[in-house]
Amino acid sequence: MGLHIIKMPDIGEGIAEVELVEWHVQAGDTVTEDQVLADVMTDKATVQVPSPVNGKVLALGGKVGEVMAVGSELIRLEVEGGEAAEPPPNAKKAGGAGAARPAADPGAAGREGGTPQESAQQDTARPDTARQGGASRAGPPEQAGASPAPARLSIVPPAVPAGGAVAARPEGGRPLASPAVRRRAWELGIDLQAVRGSGPAGRITHADLDACLSRETATAAGAAARLFAYERRDDQKEVRIIGLRRRIAEKMQESKRRIPHFTYVEELDVTELESLRARLNAQWGETRGKLTLLPFLARAMVLALREFPQINARYDDEAGIVTHYGPVHLGIAAQTDGGLMVPVLHHAEALDLWALGREVARLAQAARDGSATREELTGSTITLTSLGPLGGVVSTPVINHPEVAIVGVNRIIEKPVVIQGAIAVRKTMNLSSSFDHRVVDGMHAAEFIQKLRAYMECPALLFVE
Repeated sequence: MGLHIIKMPDIGEGIAEVELVEWHVQAGDTVTEDQVLADVMTDKATVQVPSPVNGKVLALGGKVGEVMAVGSELIRLEVEGGEAAEPPPNAKKAGGAGAARPAADPGAAGREGGTPQESAQQDTARPDTARQGGASRAGPPEQAGASPAPARLSIVPPAVPAGGAVAARPEGGRPLASPAVRRRAWELGIDLQAVRGSGPAGRITHADLDACLSRETATAAGAAARLFAYERRDDQKEVRIIGLRRRIAEKMQESKRRIPHFTYVEELDVTELESLRARLNAQWGETRGKLTLLPFLARAMVLALREFPQINARYDDEAGIVTHYGPVHLGIAAQTDGGLMVPVLHHAEALDLWALGREVARLAQAARDGSATREELTGSTITLTSLGPLGGVVSTPVINHPEVAIVGVNRIIEKPVVIQGAIAVRKTMNLSSSFDHRVVDGMHAAEFIQKLRAYMECPALLFVE
């Protein structure tokens, strides 16, 4: 028998270190060639590392949440033969559709260099019961000898679905499930050992997790109410921030630490715009698609940025260089179950209202279901963020570093407004926008927002070049 050491692969693009977010094997497990060993996360994507050989796991090289350098020891395998095999410089391509987190790059399989295929960074959207079922999270299992993970929920296995028997899993055997299902089960605190899979060979599916959550929610509802009423609520738990949530935290901290923000708020009268939007949707909604407010604002930003190129920019504060862009690559902040993602609508200046609307909807959905590519998650020059009907009255959005501006949309409300001495009920909305005060002066920020206001309050101007 020989020893085979697998090192952290070179993911490419100058990445020097990655975060270990999940182990798919443990010490003592037998692995086969191309079996996924671990998930690691770069700044933009989660990558699956497969095994290049058959063997038995002797030791794991790190713990979940640990940041590891490229080239460091990832795992040790015992393999057939008398000498240790030399690990390949790059991991083989792995992954595919249905991976667990966004920022996947479907085109990566065709690239040269043997870089691993990037899996998605987020599960598909889950029903509200999945998000609110009260499941406590527990970290994924770590290497042998580590302290045990916090207790997980004991979920009642679902009944066998009609249409055929489910293959039984060998006692003590590792549950069969895709990386997406494993990640979701971990996030929900479900022990896969307690779940009976309905898929081929007993494979656990998302439907099996949904059934578990529904059953657990129904049986625990009354007990939860009694606990809240009669027991002292002094319990606590520690949740380790890893993976995508950790990247978001680091990004927000970097933006607030490095960028001196200032926020400018202006009220807009969108009565005429809402009237126009309703008429366009009534006439062309069935054939061209329904328009929301965001395509109109995106079009207004494209036109206004022609006069303020210093706002459609990125600032490299280490090199001391501000790059002004002609094309508008508009970041669309989208909330997903895993956290905030910013897919990018490239060349917004080349699209009409309906094309803008379709792209905004498509990118937001791609971020939520994990199909967004690396190109669709990078390269923004300015960001648009909105919380829709939850937008509040005023907000202070955080700039998406290294951009220099972000435009925030608050909710539309009806209120009395004085117009030429008379009181009228109008639809109003605030824009709460933040700017990098190192490169954007307050006067220019105010003039930019006033230009947006002019376009939004007189929407006919959006169609005039």
